Amino acid sequence: MLGIPLSTTRTGRVVLIATVLGSGMVFLDGTVVNLALPSLQNAFSANITVVQWVVEAYALTLASLLLVGGSLGDRYGRRKIYVYGILLFAISSLACGLATNTVWLIMARAIQGIGGALLVPGSLALITATFSEDARGRAIGTWSGFSAVTTALGPIAGGWLIEHLSWRWVFFLNLPLALAVLVLCINVPEVRDETANGPLDLPGAALTTIGLSCVTYALIEWPARSHHITLVSVALCGCLALGMLGVVEHRAESPMIPFSLFRSREFAGANLLTFFVYAPLGALLFFTPLDLIQVQHYSATEAGAAFSPFVVIMLLLSRWAGRLVERYGARLPLTIGPFITVAGYVFFAIASQDGDYWTSFFPGVITMSLGMTITVAPLSTTVMNAVPQSHAGIASGINNGVSRLASLVAIALFGTLLVWTFSRTLDCRLAMLNLSTEEVHQIQANRLQLAAIAATNARAKQAIALSFIHAYRAVLWIAAGSAFLGAMTGTFLIRPRSQR
Repeated sequence: MLGIPLSTTRTGRVVLIATVLGSGMVFLDGTVVNLALPSLQNAFSANITVVQWVVEAYALTLASLLLVGGSLGDRYGRRKIYVYGILLFAISSLACGLATNTVWLIMARAIQGIGGALLVPGSLALITATFSEDARGRAIGTWSGFSAVTTALGPIAGGWLIEHLSWRWVFFLNLPLALAVLVLCINVPEVRDETANGPLDLPGAALTTIGLSCVTYALIEWPARSHHITLVSVALCGCLALGMLGVVEHRAESPMIPFSLFRSREFAGANLLTFFVYAPLGALLFFTPLDLIQVQHYSATEAGAAFSPFVVIMLLLSRWAGRLVERYGARLPLTIGPFITVAGYVFFAIASQDGDYWTSFFPGVITMSLGMTITVAPLSTTVMNAVPQSHAGIASGINNGVSRLASLVAIALFGTLLVWTFSRTLDCRLAMLNLSTEEVHQIQANRLQLAAIAATNARAKQAIALSFIHAYRAVLWIAAGSAFLGAMTGTFLIRPRSQR
């Protein structure tokens, strides 16, 4: 292993800044693009299915290829692959900003996900190779906190740009960040795993991509199709591909997913917990801008600033949270953190939709942010400490892949649930209104636009808004249930330090 000894203070700072900006660019893209969805709906007259694909095309390639990105970094140099990922991400961001139709935008987003898959695993892998195990928790805590700052400050600037310029600027924002990372990487030492000399597991990557693509396609397209036999067949093909993945990986000379890593109880438990806590977060970040802008009539800037408390809490407490593993072991923070997160989603679900920010949205975001802060840094530290340093790249890739997979599945599955609940509720409310047949048919024909449906009748507008609120709250209650499963995972699968 060509590793970096516990590096000089200057080298450590450069690595931290480069990885914070690079990974923050990817995290930023996930939040700011969600904020631009209402503007995209208006610009392209798009329904919820198209809007989901704008997000899911990126999440799909990112989740499918993260493990390949980790393997490439282990083999050919983590800094080198990190730089290639930054370049591809920047070029595809420019293409997204110049898109003239949704097909172009969705294709550019898929390429952007490939760039993200190359750079994301390198962030934690470079930190792991640079800092000793004793200092790693604090370093990862710092990385988590400042990555969150980049992620959450971006929507404020992005919201202002959407409101005053165009949605295109949410993609152009990535260009100066990418340039800064490329300059910093000149002084980042190279590190690779000398034992990783086998062939890349391309069959595993292909099966992962095919499996996730088929399942995601079936879930997203389900509400828009009247005949579901084809979608069921596509979903079954996806499940078959994912099932074959296990067989292929077991026989592969250099498997993309070394199942031996999951023999570690901490590694397996931490990844399962990752899925349960990141799935509801992905759904919240996707659906909440639609609620704030289209139902509660926030401006794009106000909606971007709504999650600002998340920035402050992550910035102030992430380094402290990174030390919790050193002081108490992983089990306690990985149980308490998800439990607090559950309370946050409950506050979101019961919040008034016609109150001001401080009494409706603020309690939920404060509570959820505290829970996620207590969870994220100990979770990342647990994953990286559960494997040998030589497998840092693939371990980071697996964990990041699980978090992206969680968001991918949540947006597709929760989106289907939201459309179904919205449609049933809207039908019931429209039946109680004395509307013309033509107006009812027009509303029903555009039901996939959800709260963005255009209606001239005031009572119809209210029925559309209330139907969306009902469906949105149903999603939040399920999100709370997922976070609760994460708390149970921390309690029963993460062993106390004394038993490790």
